[in-house]
Amino acid sequence: MESDADKIPHRGHELLNVLARLGGSARNAQIAQVMGVSEETVRRLVKGLAQAGRVERVHGGTYLRGSPDTPMYSGALEQNSSEKTEIARATLDLVEDGMTVFINVGSTTTYVAEQLRERKSLIVVTNSIAAVAALADHNNNRVFMAGGEILPSERGTFGSATEEFARQFNYDLVIFGSDAISAKHGFLASNPDEASLTRVLTNQSEKAVVTADSRKFNTRAPMVACDPKNVTHLVTDQSPDVGLREALDGWGIEVRIAQSLSKK
Repeated sequence: MESDADKIPHRGHELLNVLARLGGSARNAQIAQVMGVSEETVRRLVKGLAQAGRVERVHGGTYLRGSPDTPMYSGALEQNSSEKTEIARATLDLVEDGMTVFINVGSTTTYVAEQLRERKSLIVVTNSIAAVAALADHNNNRVFMAGGEILPSERGTFGSATEEFARQFNYDLVIFGSDAISAKHGFLASNPDEASLTRVLTNQSEKAVVTADSRKFNTRAPMVACDPKNVTHLVTDQSPDVGLREALDGWGIEVRIAQSLSKK
């Protein structure tokens, strides 16, 4: 008798293996990059795997059914995908060929990593499984995965080993997200390990770029991620209100509105 596994084509099994390597979930664009196929092929394979009960589909992405990463992917990565794409495209303007760049774990930074495929000869250091999948072995990039414990729910590494590895590089640019942005405290994080890594990175980079959509404005999170004066750019989708804009100006942060840049 034919089992359910026998009904899945070879490419379907390959896609399942790719999802497992990416931490249980990924955007379809990332899956296509890793497999070396078109996004249309990925969508067709995902449809069959969903019918077989092996994966779940969300807008633009896929996750393994029953994966511990399901809440993270189906939430943050799926939300405001068009805004995050615009933010990622605007962030690309700050990155030049040959730069040394750190990309932190995050939903918006996942979109940024995909856009960075347009650049070449980058030295990319990252704690993000998604960024490694997008940029390794492409356009003469050199990609370094910062060591440490992999947290499946974050799809990346954190901790003292990650920070120690990150300190070995002199960065032209660091790119990270923010769980909340406050006119009083600046850029905030929910994860203390993420805040600690952000402080390391912003202290040893020429430029520090926060990529965050406007839902993060004037909200709260428990940890101060870094000294806001160490941040050089905020790339977002809408202009901050007067109070937040005055605070950002006072810290010397250049605000780039992605939608405006995309229409130029």
